[in-house]
Amino acid sequence: MTGSGDPPEGAPEGAPGGGDEEYRSVVFDESFIRAARLQEFSAQERVEDRTPAVRSRRSWARRGGSRQVMVLAVLITLAFATAVYLGVRGPVQRPVAVVPEPLRATVIPLAPRGAVPGGKPQTLFEHSPAAQFRVGAEGVTLPSAGSTEHFSDSQVLSALDTAKEYIVRSALDPAVLTGKAVRPVRLLLDPAQVDQYDRSMERPVDDGRHPATGWLVRFDPAKVVLADPQVRVEGTLSVSEVAPDQLEVVSDHTFVYALRRVGKTEPADRASLFTVRRELRFRLDRGDLRDHHVELRQSHLEAGPMDCSAKMAEYLRPLLAGERAGTTGPAGTDPYTSNAPTTSLCGVLAGRAQPSPPR
Repeated sequence: MTGSGDPPEGAPEGAPGGGDEEYRSVVFDESFIRAARLQEFSAQERVEDRTPAVRSRRSWARRGGSRQVMVLAVLITLAFATAVYLGVRGPVQRPVAVVPEPLRATVIPLAPRGAVPGGKPQTLFEHSPAAQFRVGAEGVTLPSAGSTEHFSDSQVLSALDTAKEYIVRSALDPAVLTGKAVRPVRLLLDPAQVDQYDRSMERPVDDGRHPATGWLVRFDPAKVVLADPQVRVEGTLSVSEVAPDQLEVVSDHTFVYALRRVGKTEPADRASLFTVRRELRFRLDRGDLRDHHVELRQSHLEAGPMDCSAKMAEYLRPLLAGERAGTTGPAGTDPYTSNAPTTSLCGVLAGRAQPSPPR
């Protein structure tokens, strides 16, 4: 026996060399069988009470492949749509950070025509133009302002609130007024202006850029004290949109302080009034609104009674009760030197700006 031979009845039908040759080219692979809609019952299933010889295949078996194709098609469509959208829209234009301009400050002394009136603080206030002014922060009132083209109501209100807080801290805080603190104002400034502010506090110069009195109101604590901590205030605030990413707030306020000389021997009823007219221009971008900061662009201050020759870069130096302005004007300017240009100016304090004598 050298090998297996054909069975006695001959080669099986369909096998090589036997049966009908026309079906030899038909091949039923596994994918064809899995895709078939009908499936023959097993031998065990056929002996049970069933008449059909075949059953339908479950739908998930037929649709599994087509479902994957659909998911893939959806993903491709989404990717294509996203690419088209970004291509049409272009790169996102982020706002360019604008470096704040340096502060430009002007401080002008107002000299009295005669001796400075003195008396009790309350009496002086009652007989001055500040008689109807409000006290402290209540005098810094906010206007009714709504949204602008690019800023919402809440953003506009936030700009006004921050500007008001700067005004209160820089002109009404007793610690700032008496030269004991500079940090409360510093915390409200845009970080890009902090270096200029620090230099103005450490090395104040009357150059229009670095006078400490351009940023805040303060008096020399070695010479002056507040005779009444309740400062009288009146003025206005306004807001406008100056660029799609910037708001501008402009303030114009008059502050009236009751002051007296330092010293225990100084009579309590020997006070005098000192008036400051202060105009500020703020800019606030979206970052400032978010961080509760302001950019102080311009500061214009007129104050009196003061002597025209007073040096005001570090402190305001008021004339107190009974004192008179000297006859000398501001320091001379030498056009042949390379020193920073002077911004010294001087005005005359109107008589009606002083308290009238009580009747």
